[in-house]
Amino acid sequence: MGVAVVLRTGLLAGALLLLPVVGASAIPRLDLSGYPKPAAGDRRWVIQLPGVLPPTSDSTISPNPNDWRVQLMVGQTALVDCNQHSFSARIRPERLPDGKGALYRVTHVSPLISTRMACPGQQRTSKFVPMAGKPYVVPYNASIPIVVDAPAPLELRWRIWKAEKGSASARLVP
Repeated sequence: MGVAVVLRTGLLAGALLLLPVVGASAIPRLDLSGYPKPAAGDRRWVIQLPGVLPPTSDSTISPNPNDWRVQLMVGQTALVDCNQHSFSARIRPERLPDGKGALYRVTHVSPLISTRMACPGQQRTSKFVPMAGKPYVVPYNASIPIVVDAPAPLELRWRIWKAEKGSASARLVP
């Protein structure tokens, strides 16, 4: 898997149902001058998508970036046991004044909660706990960075989703 995130952290990029992004890297001239500064207590996460991904050996997968999406996974690394852990938050896009791109802000973060099962003899382990709810997916656009501001201690991970080339007809039911 290749490293494809810049600023504050290096994260691994992979593709669900597809091949991992290999050899991806940040574009050297990353310009964030049009973005407002992060709010106090927030950290800025930036993803610079690779313009061209290596071809897949799966002929059913679309090579067209218009058919791709990027899933943003906001979460936190926590010491967890056998219980289910989660938290809630909101991701909201804000259009930039120049109309090019968006800034995604993470707000309304709840405390980490868990079920209350007994876990006798189990050691707690460090694990990435993603935000609860539906996946947050944005269009794939290698021309502009994906910029996310999130309060500490939240982290950002991401993966690429690609569609199949073909489509299937739905059945009309009278």
